[in-house]
Amino acid sequence: MTDLLDLAAELVDVPSESHQEAALADLFESRLRTSPHLAVHRVGDNVVARSEHGHEHRVVIAGHLDTVPANNNQGARIEGDRLYGLGACDMKGGLAAQLATALLVDESAIDVTYVFYACEEVAAQDNGLKQLFDLHPELVAGDVALLGEPTSAAIEAGCQGTLRVKAIYRGQRAHTARPWKGRNAIHRLGSVLESLDSYQGRRPIVDGCEYREAIQAVHVEGGVAGNVVPDETILTVNLRYAPDRSPTEAQRHLAEQLGPYDELLVDDHAQAAMPALNHPLLRTLISRNELEVRAKLGWTDVARFAEHGIPASNFGAGDASIAHTQDEFVNRQEIELVHSALVNLLTVGAD
Repeated sequence: MTDLLDLAAELVDVPSESHQEAALADLFESRLRTSPHLAVHRVGDNVVARSEHGHEHRVVIAGHLDTVPANNNQGARIEGDRLYGLGACDMKGGLAAQLATALLVDESAIDVTYVFYACEEVAAQDNGLKQLFDLHPELVAGDVALLGEPTSAAIEAGCQGTLRVKAIYRGQRAHTARPWKGRNAIHRLGSVLESLDSYQGRRPIVDGCEYREAIQAVHVEGGVAGNVVPDETILTVNLRYAPDRSPTEAQRHLAEQLGPYDELLVDDHAQAAMPALNHPLLRTLISRNELEVRAKLGWTDVARFAEHGIPASNFGAGDASIAHTQDEFVNRQEIELVHSALVNLLTVGAD
């Protein structure tokens, strides 16, 4: 059997920064094509491999091939049972578990689709999973999906939504020697920022998982010259919201927190995904392996599956809190746990 830490190190040693995933996609395609039980499809730098046994259920197991830009951490380094290197945590440890599962399980009790896709770490319009849903939705269809984002081998259910807006506050120009003749648009932010600083987000329990909402001001633009009262300022604010809010409710809630703005522009909005832990395949995966279950506080591509009616959860190796850092790493035990849990689910099926 392939040593999973060595396999993960091999994947780390294939550079795959966003928009440069071709070499890693080639590796996945060539390995998967050695498995006669899988029908392999290549769409750009996205690789999809599907079993076609005609079973009642189909699980989609997905992971992104790309990493963030290197930070003097190219190349794999193994120390004991720990692998260091660019993408080791996010998410080549998880990819190793998924690829090894695909190559090992040839007679499954449920059908499976493996989706290895490009450009998760960059703009949404470039996302490979989005492209597959747009161009070939039949390739990524399934009853339930597992996304290999780093979760320390726990189930992180659903995900929170993220909404970013630009709130525009206007004033009136004047000379700073006679400010009473104008209205300072920047000063209008004083009470707004104070309110945001004291904001206490909800912590709702959804399907047994506690989510934590938060609002943060992330950018401010304003000012004309050193002797001019500014007549406009733009405040960019990000809301992370729980999946029990609809996108419309989230926009309304954020607008209420921003006071008497003059104009509000939605800069980016990715909706949340419900946990959907009641699916029998997810229940089986959790109970058989005694997995910890918690909420996913960030946004992930599980929302893309949920948008298409496919319940999804995050399940991968690595600690998300160290993802994208120079010293990111992944532990052997977590890769092996994810791998064994996936193999068991596919070979035994649902309870």
